[in-house]
Amino acid sequence: MKENRELWDLFEMISLLRDKDEAARFFRDLCTPGELEAMAERLEVAGLLREGLSYRRISEVTGASTTTVTRIAHWCKHGEGGYQTMLQRSKKISKNAE
Repeated sequence: MKENRELWDLFEMISLLRDKDEAARFFRDLCTPGELEAMAERLEVAGLLREGLSYRRISEVTGASTTTVTRIAHWCKHGEGGYQTMLQRSKKISKNAE
């Protein structure tokens, strides 16, 4: 992945986004509604996996297939740590808002 300059340019652009509104506008222009929904679903699945729900229950709650849940669980355990980083930051944001 690191050899793909276009991907790294994309990541650089994403890192320049200043807030949720900018992110929403950028991703809406970049992605189809279906792609955005799929990404949101994956993040929701990752959060439910972190809470300890069973794969079947997560599938029922989110509508994601058990195959998708299994794939996300694999990346949560053996990936680059991206899900964990964002879920941890999200927890901190939630606590600060209370």
